[in-house]
Amino acid sequence: MTFNRRNFIRSAALLATLPLSELDAFAAKGRLSRHAPPVADDDETYWRNVRQMFPISKSLAYLNNGTMGPSPYPVIEAVHAGMVLADRDCNYGGWEATSAKIAGLVGASPGEIALTHNVTEGVNIMCWGLPLRKGDEVIMTTHEHVGGAFPWLNRQKLHGIVLKAFTPAATAAETLNRIASLITKKTKVIAIPHIPCTQGQILPLQQICQLAREKGIYTLIDGAHGPGMLPLDLHELDCDAYASCCHKWMLGPKGTGFLYVREGFLSALQPYFVGAGGDDGKWNMAATPIEMGAYAPDAHRYYSGTQAASLFKGVDAAVDFIETIGIDNIHNRIKALGNYTYNELMAFGDKVEVITPAEPQSRCAIIGFRVKGVDSNKFYTYCLENSVRIRYVAENGLQSLRVSTHIYNNKQEVDKLMELISDMT
Repeated sequence: MTFNRRNFIRSAALLATLPLSELDAFAAKGRLSRHAPPVADDDETYWRNVRQMFPISKSLAYLNNGTMGPSPYPVIEAVHAGMVLADRDCNYGGWEATSAKIAGLVGASPGEIALTHNVTEGVNIMCWGLPLRKGDEVIMTTHEHVGGAFPWLNRQKLHGIVLKAFTPAATAAETLNRIASLITKKTKVIAIPHIPCTQGQILPLQQICQLAREKGIYTLIDGAHGPGMLPLDLHELDCDAYASCCHKWMLGPKGTGFLYVREGFLSALQPYFVGAGGDDGKWNMAATPIEMGAYAPDAHRYYSGTQAASLFKGVDAAVDFIETIGIDNIHNRIKALGNYTYNELMAFGDKVEVITPAEPQSRCAIIGFRVKGVDSNKFYTYCLENSVRIRYVAENGLQSLRVSTHIYNNKQEVDKLMELISDMT
């Protein structure tokens, strides 16, 4: 959708309840579009203009993008306009071009992208589609999200596969060694997060996939925290499948996601939940015998039926928004804020335990920590009471806290968190 003054102001009623006027947001958009790349990560004038594109309350220090990334105004407008146009003209479809948009962002081919609702849906497609037998081994981590772990736990219960978990190490090299030490002749899959939700450690995915490829092991990745944070080339990473969402670092509508399935992996990953769009059009119930036809020749076989076209119009707008700023500029800004957060936490010395690795290549925008002697859940609540939103990490008994910053954040918001930590130490 073309972003122009008429289109934006048309939705004034929709935006009237938001804390920033549509005229201010439109002006900010104009300044952004005229800013020549590259952008310095400390160009605060530019990044303040970026902040103006989001309806986030000015009184809230939102430091929990790893759970949900708020959408900027162009995405909100695209969803609204997409729904109005569909209902006005009674059009069906409108999501078909989104696979190509996503593919361009993550370094894939359009036919390798299936549209989903979230990461969990993609993980389930990967988990249940593989021809695993009782006793086959799957390597995972001790830092899984429930959406990444529970499908595999369920398959262990129902089919008798064996799950083996390792704890990510302080360095990428040692993490790779820990994975290698778990591999046996029964290992069939490495199913791990690209960036664990717990502490934001970036795993050495390309090296892990290379190791797996050499040993004939499938790599199925929970990629919730990759797209929109890191410049990605899934062909270069060489994983077999990568499940992600559009509502975190991509800043897209909630309830949208995608699954990348490497072209050469299609024949190995069996579709189970199928329907219109996932077929080749040659099924025939009137034939004798009844004919199924075949699956769609690409990753479209993994999704089917009516899609939320207006939401995927928002995904299109989210990709456009990212590309307007530039993924390298976004990554540099996010990493700079992550470094600032990390260093400020480390400055507390033994009063704060930082659990994200120090190794620069192993971290970006998500930093995990604990305040010594303070219950993490109580500190999380204390932050909420003071208009600072972080995340309490209960998964796998970690009992820690997590900060995750994006391009709408600034150092002053991080400083506000540090003041609350000081209150407790």
